[in-house]
Amino acid sequence: MNDVHELLGRAADDAGAPAFSTGTVYARAARIRRRRRVLVSAAALTMVAAGALTVARAGDQGDTAHSSVATKPRPDDSPTSAAPAPARTKAERLAALLPPDVGRIEEVLLLALTKGIPPEQAKKPHLGPLDGQYAFREGGGVGYLVLTYEDREAVVKKEGHPADPDADLCPEPGQETSRTECVREVLPDGRVLTLWNSAMPFRGGDDVRWGPELTGRLVQPDGSQLLVRSSTGFESTGTQGPLLDEPPVSREQLKALLTGPEVLPQKP
Repeated sequence: MNDVHELLGRAADDAGAPAFSTGTVYARAARIRRRRRVLVSAAALTMVAAGALTVARAGDQGDTAHSSVATKPRPDDSPTSAAPAPARTKAERLAALLPPDVGRIEEVLLLALTKGIPPEQAKKPHLGPLDGQYAFREGGGVGYLVLTYEDREAVVKKEGHPADPDADLCPEPGQETSRTECVREVLPDGRVLTLWNSAMPFRGGDDVRWGPELTGRLVQPDGSQLLVRSSTGFESTGTQGPLLDEPPVSREQLKALLTGPEVLPQKP
């Protein structure tokens, strides 16, 4: 009846038209209902077909994505896709323990530089993780750091007895020696650290002239020891550059380096 009411409303606007009658209204209403049923049926069929097509396409896309992931996984989806970080060199590990103003650090072989010995013969076995000889390049000059860890057995083999914490390396007052500004410090854990300056006077017949340096020794309760030289450089035919004005690693930096765990072998 809504169709009839609609047509009646439209007919009222055209009142007075000679062709208008109630029968005409009902006839037109019947035609409108038939057209609407046809349109609704066609629309429903169109929606069903579109939905089926959409589902089919979604299924196809899902299969393709799954195949792509299985044959070529994305790097961020694979737990093993990230390449492992390269292992740092000893020079890089040493640099990480020192302030950046010490200059650029590289590992060298001093016997190869000063004596011209082939590198394969100049290499020596190391016991400590950072044992070695390092060049420090700063401001055009080149200085050196020599770090050596000796376990109890190595000290006994070299000196005939373990490293002695009670031994005092500093000279007596008035004693003639090249060691100056020598400071001996007993640490709370029983280790003994001694640091001193050395002018490294030129020795006749030696073709390598070393510049002034800062030297240190850390004696441990188990009879092992750490030895270090922080040198301003050397002059010879194999020199890599002029001497530094000061040792590349200062007293405070040497103390922090020698007393840290990074310079000691890991315990099994």
